[in-house]
Amino acid sequence: MLRRVISIAAILIGLSGAWFALGASVLHRTWNTDGRLKTEVTALWGDRQEQVSPEVRFRWPRKEIATETVEDPETKKKSIVTKEREIWVEEAQILDGSKITVDLSLEQRKKGLLWYSTYGVDFAGHYTYVHDEAKDGIVEITYRFPTMRAIYDRFRFEVDGIMDPSVVPLDDNGAKVVRVRVPVTKGTRVPFTVAYSSRGLECWRYSFGDNVNRVKDFDLTLTTDFRDIDYPAGTISPQTAEPIRGGWKLRWASENLISGFAIGMEMPQRINPGPLAAEMTFFAPISLFFFFVWMFTITLIKRVDLHPINFLFLGAAFFAFHLLFAYSVDHIDLLPAFAIASAVSVFLVVSYLRLVVGLRFAAFEAGVSQLVYLVFFSWAHFHEGLTGLIVTIGAILTLFALMQLTGRICWSRVETGSYRQAGSGTETIRS
Repeated sequence: MLRRVISIAAILIGLSGAWFALGASVLHRTWNTDGRLKTEVTALWGDRQEQVSPEVRFRWPRKEIATETVEDPETKKKSIVTKEREIWVEEAQILDGSKITVDLSLEQRKKGLLWYSTYGVDFAGHYTYVHDEAKDGIVEITYRFPTMRAIYDRFRFEVDGIMDPSVVPLDDNGAKVVRVRVPVTKGTRVPFTVAYSSRGLECWRYSFGDNVNRVKDFDLTLTTDFRDIDYPAGTISPQTAEPIRGGWKLRWASENLISGFAIGMEMPQRINPGPLAAEMTFFAPISLFFFFVWMFTITLIKRVDLHPINFLFLGAAFFAFHLLFAYSVDHIDLLPAFAIASAVSVFLVVSYLRLVVGLRFAAFEAGVSQLVYLVFFSWAHFHEGLTGLIVTIGAILTLFALMQLTGRICWSRVETGSYRQAGSGTETIRS
């Protein structure tokens, strides 16, 4: 018996090496192409977007008296000359009102072994600046595009309801901006609107600037066509969240806000086939270990003679599941690939053991065990965060069942080829 256990253990170790090689291959295929595929998706759909609140600066002229020393070239005498010059002074201003609506629509795309969460965004920002300064001058409004790697359809930049067709994007420290200058006097109210339709990737954000900033009369309403919402780190949660058909209506509002945080939304992530297939593959030796222990115990109790070569073929059927699943998710959806790989592996085991020990044992003891330790344990990886708990519960239940089944076995006589049911008064001799 000891020789048989060692042989089965050697089979498990050998198959584990094959699984680790397969898992490494899947990870290489996944991440080696991720950079290239993500670049392709970005080129087709757009990059992450972070819309920055428009910047308002007030510029006014101021006369300045300056003195300088002038030397007469003939007499070499120096004299002090006083000159008056006009300089422009500028100062950052705070927006007096921001009413923004954002509509996000999710559209996920699959490239290779990865899903990418792309989205469409309809943005409309209605802003107001009121000039309270006593000085007259010019207000300079600067709008910054969320990213240069995107398209902006139906773009509008209107000041007081008028759109200047001659306004074009300008370069500003490596970014693209639109800048408009408006003459103002005390009490001038300057309303302006920015609106566009665009597309992005993975995350959308709205920020108030690089540092802690003050925002007055702020109101942002964001609607989604998806229910699975999440907020990026470093963002503010909404004041209200109202479920709507197929999604959410979220609202951020404040009369006087001082914050260094942004507002944002993470797009829902689908289960990525590549990382999932690799995770299931690396976990496979544990599943096979449980299956081998269970099958060894059942065959011992039922006096079914399974040779280590039989265990080798059973392990190969397990490996066939992960091999087929890893290479089929490239071409078909996740769940159909999982179902096909499961059916093929179970068919291999049942059809094989039917020839070895009979249909009943193959279908019930072996088939059901494979459904638990291969299919169910692999299915647990679909539930991120719960995989460990599901497998732990399965392991504990397996331990309980094994303890109950083997509690009456006299293990000291198993080595000699016999065992007895403890407390039964009878002894079973196995030749």
